Amino acid sequence: MALPQEKQREIVFQMLYGYDIGRASEDELINLLMKELAVTKKVMLDAQDRVRRIAAILPELDEMIKAASQTYQFDRIQTVERNILRLGLFEIFFDDQIPAKVAISEAIRLTRKFGTPESAGFVNAILDSLYKISQGKYVDIEQVGKSVEDLAKSEKIANQAALEEKKDSKKLEE
Repeated sequence: MALPQEKQREIVFQMLYGYDIGRASEDELINLLMKELAVTKKVMLDAQDRVRRIAAILPELDEMIKAASQTYQFDRIQTVERNILRLGLFEIFFDDQIPAKVAISEAIRLTRKFGTPESAGFVNAILDSLYKISQGKYVDIEQVGKSVEDLAKSEKIANQAALEEKKDSKKLEE
């Protein structure tokens, strides 16, 4: 029985993420994901092949992200969103088997599953704007700006919550 494309995409994303944070070797990551996701070695090797194709053009993908996210620095993009954007761009522009709208929709699904609602809006805005530009269509820069603002607000709230939690745990220790 073939693995659904959505599941294969999740494995590719998880491998991209694992390599991006750099905490595991290729063999360790493959073995870990095989065990955790209960998939075959062939599935993992297919995913690894796709990851290698993405890695081969990583600088180009990152430049596309930087160009579309002018008001939000590339370095501030969280690892989850950065790797979903890379995968989405690869599928839109370098994989002729997947329609662009499907790639964008799947990137949003992955972001909702592994990220936040605000980051899903950000990923959607970036991928949609790059796709529209490639098609010679109008891009609403305000929409991209709003998604960046929403992401920044969410980031600020998360940071404040983390500080509060840290203060509370310190009080408990005293």
